[in-house]
Amino acid sequence: MRRWRIQPTAGTVLSAAIVGDVLAGVATPHLAASCLAAMHRVMPVTFCTVFAVDATGRIEAVSAASSYGTTAERTTERYVAQRFDLLDPNMTWLASRKLPKRSQLWLGHQRADEVADPAYRAACYGDVGIRERASVLLLTPAGQRVAVSFYRSLAQPEFDATDFAKIEGHATLLADATLAHGRSAVGTREAVAPALASGLLTLSLREREVIGHLLAGKTAKQVARDVGIELTTVRTHQYRAFRRLGIRTQKELLLRVTQEAP
Repeated sequence: MRRWRIQPTAGTVLSAAIVGDVLAGVATPHLAASCLAAMHRVMPVTFCTVFAVDATGRIEAVSAASSYGTTAERTTERYVAQRFDLLDPNMTWLASRKLPKRSQLWLGHQRADEVADPAYRAACYGDVGIRERASVLLLTPAGQRVAVSFYRSLAQPEFDATDFAKIEGHATLLADATLAHGRSAVGTREAVAPALASGLLTLSLREREVIGHLLAGKTAKQVARDVGIELTTVRTHQYRAFRRLGIRTQKELLLRVTQEAP
């Protein structure tokens, strides 16, 4: 397991397509999917997860995406529900550090066989065929901890120096997008207890998108207009999502956020 400081290079020019991919996910339930799509333009990766935790250890933002199916989303649901962030070497290492005067970036590399806890190792690596992860890590003066991680499966080659250089080149963009997401209306509303965060991860991408807008206080009609779908379609996604979350109305959804927030 390795970590090293990232020193942003002044004047670095990033691909407009990659920047567009990442920024498209800010303030939506699809931040990890946007980061995954951006990284796919320069290198192969299987999963992407995005976590932001405040200085008190409260999970502020959670997002996950898979190159296929919903494996990353289901794995991240277990991570949140079982509070593996308390065992995650990246998060515990960031929490142990003295708060910096300026935000600091690192790149972390971890292989599956380096994870000490067997339950955590099985859930996030062994059971889903993941070989390793490379993570952009951020610690802010306010104590916020951010990890944007990219995973490779056993079927893919190991990360090498070229891959690390590509991730480092986009680290500032990825970290800034995650912080902006956390400050957004959707990100703020998603700063909930693990139980509700876990529930949100069980929804389909479209259901999460609709719920994200509802959490921001929009009506179903406004969601239909903003997303560009029929009102009846919004109602269908809303009904399915509410049923999975165990609620009946938008008022209950917002109340649950308020009640579960620490």
